[in-house]
Amino acid sequence: MSAVGLKLVINHGARAVLGVGPCIQTLSTSWMFKCSSSWSWSSYSTAADTEQTPSTQKKKQKPKAPAKISSVGRKIPYQHIELIDEMGENMGTMHRVNVIRIMNDRGLKLVLHNENKDPPIYKLMTGKQLYEEQVKQREKDKEKTKQATVQVKGLSFSPGIASHDLSIKLKQVEGWLEKKHHVRITLRPGYRESKDNLDTKLEQMVQQIGTMFGFVAKPTVQGEGKSAMCVLRPPSAKEMALKRKDPSSSPQSASEKTTEKSDKAVSSGDATDESPQH
Repeated sequence: MSAVGLKLVINHGARAVLGVGPCIQTLSTSWMFKCSSSWSWSSYSTAADTEQTPSTQKKKQKPKAPAKISSVGRKIPYQHIELIDEMGENMGTMHRVNVIRIMNDRGLKLVLHNENKDPPIYKLMTGKQLYEEQVKQREKDKEKTKQATVQVKGLSFSPGIASHDLSIKLKQVEGWLEKKHHVRITLRPGYRESKDNLDTKLEQMVQQIGTMFGFVAKPTVQGEGKSAMCVLRPPSAKEMALKRKDPSSSPQSASEKTTEKSDKAVSSGDATDESPQH
Protein backbone atom coordinates (compact mmCIF):
# COMPACT_ATOMS: atom_id res chain seq x y z
CA MET A 1 0.00 0.00 0.00
CA SER A 2 1.30 3.43 -0.91
CA ALA A 3 1.98 6.15 1.62
CA VAL A 4 -0.95 8.21 0.36
CA GLY A 5 -3.34 5.28 0.71
CA LEU A 6 -2.09 4.52 4.22
CA LYS A 7 -2.66 8.16 5.27
CA LEU A 8 -6.21 8.02 3.90
CA VAL A 9 -6.98 4.88 5.92
CA ILE A 10 -5.54 6.40 9.12
CA ASN A 11 -7.46 9.64 8.55
CA HIS A 12 -10.71 7.79 7.93
CA GLY A 13 -10.23 5.67 11.07
CA ALA A 14 -9.49 8.72 13.22
CA ARG A 15 -12.67 10.47 12.04
CA ALA A 16 -14.70 7.35 12.77
CA VAL A 17 -13.35 7.08 16.34
CA LEU A 18 -13.76 10.79 17.14
CA GLY A 19 -17.12 11.04 15.46
CA VAL A 20 -16.01 13.80 13.12
CA GLY A 21 -17.95 14.11 9.87
CA PRO A 22 -16.28 13.74 6.56
CA CYS A 23 -14.23 16.74 5.56
CA ILE A 24 -14.85 18.45 2.25
CA GLN A 25 -11.14 18.72 1.47
CA THR A 26 -9.44 15.33 1.50
CA LEU A 27 -5.87 14.70 2.51
CA SER A 28 -4.84 13.90 -1.00
CA THR A 29 -6.20 17.23 -2.25
CA SER A 30 -4.44 19.26 0.45
CA TRP A 31 -1.26 17.26 -0.06
CA MET A 32 -1.34 17.97 -3.81
CA PHE A 33 -1.97 21.67 -3.14
CA LYS A 34 1.01 21.85 -0.77
CA CYS A 35 3.19 20.01 -3.25
CA SER A 36 2.13 22.25 -6.10
CA SER A 37 2.77 25.38 -4.02
CA SER A 38 6.16 24.05 -2.98
CA TRP A 39 6.94 23.25 -6.62
CA SER A 40 6.08 26.80 -7.66
CA TRP A 41 8.67 28.21 -5.26
CA SER A 42 11.33 25.59 -5.84
CA SER A 43 14.64 26.79 -7.26
CA TYR A 44 14.48 23.90 -9.73
CA SER A 45 11.01 24.70 -11.09
CA THR A 46 10.26 26.31 -14.44
CA ALA A 47 8.48 29.25 -12.81
CA ALA A 48 11.58 30.20 -10.84
CA ASP A 49 13.69 29.93 -13.97
CA THR A 50 11.38 32.25 -15.88
CA GLU A 51 11.59 34.79 -13.07
CA GLN A 52 15.38 34.75 -13.14
CA THR A 53 15.62 35.14 -16.92
CA PRO A 54 14.77 38.88 -17.08
CA SER A 55 17.53 39.72 -14.60
CA THR A 56 20.10 38.03 -16.81
CA GLN A 57 18.76 39.88 -19.81
CA LYS A 58 19.08 43.21 -17.97
CA LYS A 59 22.75 42.54 -17.39
CA LYS A 60 23.24 42.04 -21.11
CA GLN A 61 21.42 45.30 -21.88
CA LYS A 62 23.81 47.48 -19.87
CA PRO A 63 25.31 50.34 -21.91
CA LYS A 64 28.55 49.45 -23.60
CA ALA A 65 31.81 50.97 -22.44
CA PRO A 66 33.59 53.47 -24.71
CA ALA A 67 35.26 51.80 -27.67
CA LYS A 68 38.92 50.91 -27.10
CA ILE A 69 41.57 50.10 -29.65
CA SER A 70 41.80 46.32 -29.67
CA SER A 71 42.04 43.42 -32.08
CA VAL A 72 38.72 41.92 -33.17
CA GLY A 73 40.40 38.61 -33.94
CA ARG A 74 38.64 36.64 -36.65
CA LYS A 75 35.10 37.44 -35.49
CA ILE A 76 34.15 39.90 -38.24
CA PRO A 77 30.39 40.61 -38.03
CA TYR A 78 30.18 41.96 -41.60
CA GLN A 79 30.50 40.01 -44.84
CA HIS A 80 32.20 42.85 -46.69
CA ILE A 81 34.49 45.48 -45.15
CA GLU A 82 36.78 48.20 -46.39
CA LEU A 83 40.35 47.27 -45.52
CA ILE A 84 43.42 49.42 -44.83
CA ASP A 85 46.75 47.61 -44.62
CA GLU A 86 49.48 48.13 -42.03
CA MET A 87 51.21 50.69 -44.28
CA GLY A 88 48.08 52.88 -44.43
CA GLU A 89 47.10 51.99 -48.02
CA ASN A 90 43.44 51.37 -48.83
CA MET A 91 42.94 47.85 -50.19
CA GLY A 92 39.31 48.47 -51.08
CA THR A 93 36.22 46.44 -50.17
CA MET A 94 36.92 42.77 -49.44
CA HIS A 95 35.03 39.72 -48.25
CA ARG A 96 35.80 38.74 -44.66
CA VAL A 97 37.10 35.34 -45.79
CA ASN A 98 39.79 37.05 -47.85
CA VAL A 99 40.58 39.39 -44.95
CA ILE A 100 41.13 36.46 -42.60
CA ARG A 101 43.36 34.83 -45.18
CA ILE A 102 45.51 37.98 -45.38
CA MET A 103 45.71 38.13 -41.59
CA ASN A 104 46.93 34.56 -41.42
CA ASP A 105 49.47 34.99 -44.22
CA ARG A 106 50.99 38.18 -42.82
CA GLY A 107 50.49 37.53 -39.10
CA LEU A 108 48.62 40.80 -38.57
CA LYS A 109 45.89 42.05 -36.23
CA LEU A 110 42.55 43.43 -37.40
CA VAL A 111 41.26 46.61 -35.71
CA LEU A 112 37.95 48.41 -36.21
CA HIS A 113 38.69 51.87 -37.60
CA ASN A 114 35.26 53.35 -38.40
CA GLU A 115 32.01 51.42 -37.93
CA ASN A 116 29.77 54.29 -39.13
CA LYS A 117 30.83 53.90 -42.76
CA ASP A 118 29.17 51.59 -45.27
CA PRO A 119 30.93 49.22 -45.48
CA PRO A 120 32.74 49.57 -42.13
CA ILE A 121 36.44 50.37 -42.25
CA TYR A 122 38.94 48.01 -40.63
CA LYS A 123 42.70 48.35 -40.40
CA LEU A 124 45.46 45.77 -40.33
CA MET A 125 48.17 46.32 -37.73
CA THR A 126 51.26 44.60 -36.46
CA GLY A 127 51.46 43.75 -32.78
CA LYS A 128 53.85 46.67 -32.23
CA GLN A 129 51.55 49.14 -34.01
CA LEU A 130 48.57 47.97 -31.95
CA TYR A 131 50.51 48.37 -28.70
CA GLU A 132 51.64 51.89 -29.62
CA GLU A 133 48.08 52.93 -30.51
CA GLN A 134 46.81 51.56 -27.19
CA VAL A 135 49.49 53.56 -25.32
CA LYS A 136 48.46 56.73 -27.18
CA GLN A 137 44.81 56.10 -26.35
CA ARG A 138 45.59 55.69 -22.66
CA GLU A 139 47.58 58.93 -22.65
CA LYS A 140 44.69 60.78 -24.28
CA ASP A 141 42.26 59.40 -21.70
CA LYS A 142 44.55 60.50 -18.87
CA GLU A 143 44.87 63.98 -20.38
CA LYS A 144 41.09 64.31 -20.68
CA THR A 145 40.69 63.27 -17.04
CA LYS A 146 43.24 65.84 -15.92
CA GLN A 147 41.58 68.60 -17.94
CA ALA A 148 38.19 67.75 -16.46
CA THR A 149 39.53 68.00 -12.89
CA VAL A 150 41.67 71.15 -13.03
CA GLN A 151 41.87 72.80 -9.64
CA VAL A 152 42.17 76.59 -9.44
CA LYS A 153 44.09 78.04 -6.52
CA GLY A 154 43.75 81.67 -5.48
CA LEU A 155 46.15 84.23 -4.08
CA SER A 156 45.75 87.93 -3.36
CA PHE A 157 48.02 90.68 -2.07
CA SER A 158 48.47 94.44 -2.26
CA PRO A 159 50.91 96.47 -4.41
CA GLY A 160 52.75 97.58 -1.28
CA ILE A 161 53.66 94.05 -0.16
CA ALA A 162 57.19 93.68 1.18
CA SER A 163 59.72 91.97 -1.09
CA HIS A 164 60.29 89.16 1.41
CA ASP A 165 56.56 88.47 1.70
CA LEU A 166 56.20 88.61 -2.08
CA SER A 167 58.94 86.01 -2.55
CA ILE A 168 57.10 83.68 -0.13
CA LYS A 169 53.86 84.16 -2.06
CA LEU A 170 55.56 83.46 -5.39
CA LYS A 171 57.15 80.30 -3.97
CA GLN A 172 53.67 79.15 -3.08
CA VAL A 173 52.56 79.83 -6.65
CA GLU A 174 55.49 77.81 -7.99
CA GLY A 175 54.48 74.86 -5.82
CA TRP A 176 50.91 74.96 -7.17
CA LEU A 177 52.10 75.16 -10.76
CA GLU A 178 54.37 72.14 -10.23
CA LYS A 179 51.31 70.23 -9.02
CA LYS A 180 49.54 71.12 -12.32
CA HIS A 181 47.08 73.54 -10.70
CA HIS A 182 45.91 76.80 -12.18
CA VAL A 183 46.57 79.88 -10.06
CA ARG A 184 44.46 83.03 -9.94
CA ILE A 185 46.44 86.01 -8.63
CA THR A 186 44.62 89.18 -7.58
CA LEU A 187 46.34 92.47 -6.87
CA ARG A 188 44.08 94.55 -4.65
CA PRO A 189 45.39 97.90 -3.30
CA GLY A 190 44.68 99.05 0.23
CA TYR A 191 42.56 102.03 1.22
CA ARG A 192 45.37 104.60 0.85
CA GLU A 193 47.34 102.89 -1.91
CA SER A 194 47.36 104.06 -5.51
CA LYS A 195 45.14 102.28 -8.00
CA ASP A 196 47.13 103.36 -11.07
CA ASN A 197 48.64 100.80 -13.48
CA LEU A 198 47.59 97.80 -11.42
CA ASP A 199 47.84 95.44 -14.41
CA THR A 200 51.41 96.55 -15.14
CA LYS A 201 52.43 96.15 -11.49
CA LEU A 202 50.89 92.68 -11.37
CA GLU A 203 52.71 91.58 -14.51
CA GLN A 204 56.02 92.78 -13.09
CA MET A 205 55.42 90.75 -9.94
CA VAL A 206 54.41 87.65 -11.90
CA GLN A 207 57.57 87.80 -14.01
CA GLN A 208 59.57 87.14 -10.83
CA ILE A 209 58.24 83.56 -10.65
CA GLY A 210 61.16 81.19 -10.97
CA THR A 211 59.40 78.34 -12.80
CA MET A 212 57.90 78.07 -16.27
CA PHE A 213 54.26 79.00 -16.66
CA GLY A 214 51.71 80.19 -19.17
CA PHE A 215 48.77 82.54 -19.06
CA VAL A 216 45.16 81.48 -19.13
CA ALA A 217 44.30 85.16 -18.65
CA LYS A 218 46.90 87.90 -18.78
CA PRO A 219 46.87 90.68 -16.11
CA THR A 220 43.82 92.88 -16.58
CA VAL A 221 42.11 95.53 -14.51
CA GLN A 222 38.91 94.39 -12.79
CA GLY A 223 36.02 96.13 -11.04
CA GLU A 224 36.41 99.63 -12.52
CA GLY A 225 40.08 99.83 -11.62
CA LYS A 226 39.75 98.55 -8.06
CA SER A 227 41.92 95.45 -8.65
CA ALA A 228 43.91 93.52 -11.25
CA MET A 229 43.76 89.79 -11.89
CA CYS A 230 45.52 87.13 -13.94
CA VAL A 231 45.34 83.34 -14.17
CA LEU A 232 48.46 81.22 -14.57
CA ARG A 233 48.73 77.64 -15.78
CA PRO A 234 51.49 75.02 -16.00
CA PRO A 235 53.40 75.00 -19.30
CA SER A 236 52.12 72.66 -21.99
CA ALA A 237 54.19 69.85 -23.47
CA LYS A 238 54.64 71.91 -26.65
CA GLU A 239 55.96 74.88 -24.66
CA MET A 240 58.33 72.62 -22.73
CA ALA A 241 59.67 71.24 -26.01
CA LEU A 242 60.18 74.78 -27.37
CA LYS A 243 61.98 75.75 -24.17
CA ARG A 244 64.37 72.80 -24.51
CA LYS A 245 65.13 73.74 -28.13
CA ASP A 246 65.43 77.47 -27.46
CA PRO A 247 66.15 78.31 -23.80
CA SER A 248 65.59 82.01 -24.52
CA SER A 249 61.91 81.43 -25.39
CA SER A 250 59.24 81.58 -22.70
CA PRO A 251 55.78 80.04 -22.45
CA GLN A 252 54.39 83.46 -21.54
CA SER A 253 54.86 84.64 -25.13
CA ALA A 254 53.17 81.52 -26.44
CA SER A 255 50.10 82.19 -24.34
CA GLU A 256 49.42 85.73 -25.56
CA LYS A 257 46.63 84.46 -27.81
CA THR A 258 44.45 83.56 -24.82
CA THR A 259 40.90 84.75 -25.45
CA GLU A 260 38.48 86.54 -23.17
CA LYS A 261 36.33 83.41 -23.28
CA SER A 262 38.98 81.40 -21.44
CA ASP A 263 39.24 84.15 -18.85
CA LYS A 264 35.52 84.06 -18.14
CA ALA A 265 35.48 80.26 -18.01
CA VAL A 266 38.17 80.16 -15.34
CA SER A 267 36.82 83.09 -13.31
CA SER A 268 33.45 81.33 -13.03
CA GLY A 269 34.98 77.91 -12.39
CA ASP A 270 36.09 76.13 -9.24
CA ALA A 271 36.20 77.71 -5.78
CA THR A 272 39.58 79.18 -4.84
CA ASP A 273 41.66 79.10 -1.70
CA GLU A 274 42.20 82.84 -1.05
CA SER A 275 45.22 83.78 1.00
CA PRO A 276 45.10 86.76 3.40
CA GLN A 277 46.10 90.15 2.00
CA HIS A 278 49.29 91.77 3.19
